[in-house]
Amino acid sequence: MKGFKAVGELAEVLEWIEKAGSVNIEKSVETVVKAVKSGRKVLAFGNGGSAAEAQHFAAELVNRFMLERKAIPAIALTTDTSALTAIANDRSFDKIFSRQIEAFGDKGDVAIALTTSGRSQNIIEGLKAAKAKGMATIALTGEGGGAVAGLPDILLYVPSKSTARIQEAHLLVLHIIAEAVEAAL
Repeated sequence: MKGFKAVGELAEVLEWIEKAGSVNIEKSVETVVKAVKSGRKVLAFGNGGSAAEAQHFAAELVNRFMLERKAIPAIALTTDTSALTAIANDRSFDKIFSRQIEAFGDKGDVAIALTTSGRSQNIIEGLKAAKAKGMATIALTGEGGGAVAGLPDILLYVPSKSTARIQEAHLLVLHIIAEAVEAAL
């Protein structure tokens, strides 16, 4: 098979990351570094593939990405199935992240939300809860940012409507952030 369409689509997204996205990636790195140096933590969350990426990112910070260093406090809000299902059952699926942010988020922490569509109500509620707690907020989304666009302090939107390309770009952006945070600390 010659000329995979996905390769060309991803190349366009990568070009965007290098040019237009780099400013907000740098701001994201500065935000995380400032928080960690102040003794704060990172809370990451998303649904489906974005949940897996939130977990991956938190693991890179807690363990290491490329450098041996002290652990960076990071929590993926997608890993506690008992909390997730209790909140979804007793309250609403829309509250699964906001309730955990209410419990674990502190002023000065960083909330990193991942959503390909920008329309997930639980992501929107999570970002609102983070803002209410005085947390710095970063959102990685797809094209335009959707309903999430006006909520975070920093918006990193991938100019694509393809869930696969958006998730591939999000993973690269998270790796760039992890590498730069490690280097800065």
